[in-house]
Amino acid sequence: MSLKLVLVAGSSQPSSQSAKVAAYLRQRLLELGYCTAENLSLIDLGATPLPLWPAEDASGTWANYAALLREADGVVLISPEWHGMASPALKNFFIYAGRRELGHKPALLVGVSAGLGGAYPLSELRASSYKNCRLCYLPEQLIVRHVGEVLNGDNAVDEPDARIRARADWALEVLVQYAQAMRPLRTTIRFDSAEFINGM
Repeated sequence: MSLKLVLVAGSSQPSSQSAKVAAYLRQRLLELGYCTAENLSLIDLGATPLPLWPAEDASGTWANYAALLREADGVVLISPEWHGMASPALKNFFIYAGRRELGHKPALLVGVSAGLGGAYPLSELRASSYKNCRLCYLPEQLIVRHVGEVLNGDNAVDEPDARIRARADWALEVLVQYAQAMRPLRTTIRFDSAEFINGM
């Protein structure tokens, strides 16, 4: 059975570099044979944003996203770095997302930076976003630095571009291995215990 994965491009800007990276990673998952097109979804929070919590979601955007996430075996979360912080769109996403959508699923964190940064948003997300939804971040992560200069075509244009492409393939392989190994957890761990509904 093919894995079901969801990529979340966490920029609130349309046509963002985060969306570019998400599209590249999606294509690599297909080319490497880890997923089929029908089992691979992309949520672009810039193209189709969620209302700022607690505003009413009249368009049903979250219901559509939640349905994709509930079926997923793993998640790729891509965050730009704005002033050393994770994007507001991703932080808002985690107010919507709970254990039914993300519980006990592996997630690959991907940082995006126009310069040499990109690490701080990933530390922030590791510290504050998993508690109640029970998302399981991988020990592996990916940081795409100088994002405007890499992942722009079918082939690498220089050594840094080739290196990040190879590192991306490695990180995706790690995610796939975790996703396969963690599938049985979600049939044995109780999700709806009212006694332990929130993390500590």
